[in-house]
Amino acid sequence: MGRAARRGYDGPMTTIYEPRKELRPRRLTGISEEQISQHWTLYEGYVKNVNLLGGKLAALTEKGEFGPEFAELKRREGFEYDGMLLHEHYFGILKGGGTPLEPGSRLSRCLALCFGSFAAWRRQFAAVGMMRGSGWVILYHDPRRDALVNFWIESHEDGHPAGFAPIVVMDVWEHAYMVDGSAGGRSEYIEKFFLNVDWAKAENALRAAAPAEPVAAGGQ
Repeated sequence: MGRAARRGYDGPMTTIYEPRKELRPRRLTGISEEQISQHWTLYEGYVKNVNLLGGKLAALTEKGEFGPEFAELKRREGFEYDGMLLHEHYFGILKGGGTPLEPGSRLSRCLALCFGSFAAWRRQFAAVGMMRGSGWVILYHDPRRDALVNFWIESHEDGHPAGFAPIVVMDVWEHAYMVDGSAGGRSEYIEKFFLNVDWAKAENALRAAAPAEPVAAGGQ
């Protein structure tokens, strides 16, 4: 990620973020370039707002002003940061035509151990994605149980289990599919999402999160 240093509010330096252009997916199966283009513009807005908030918080900190303005900006920070980071996980896992999940891969074995089978995990992951409301579906690695679990995340910053590592991230806010479909097009979009998952990247994410193969059963 492109970055530059500046005096910051959480330490002597903070980061100026830039959109991670290398993550932008192209030529996806069933998801149009226009859909991705508009979604990418929304992601760029989160990056811009992260930098804007950082600058304003730094200025208030330098002046020692920690009143209501500082508090409200600090509360907003999590929404903007997670909006940026979750979109990077989402775009980064997509690849035109996807890549197959190898039956003997660590991820395949772990999904079978925690959910019974890849198909059983996929059914639950899709079902979480169809829950009412806007949000995200995330397959996490749980470091305490050394297991894989599905979570519903709402409003970007709400509901993340502390210390868990995201393995597969799916955006189910309406902006992820309404250019191609409609407000009722989520089910079709989820099927298209699975067609474009880069399972090699998901495998790498699991290996980074869990150097040893997870052994716990009972995903959720």
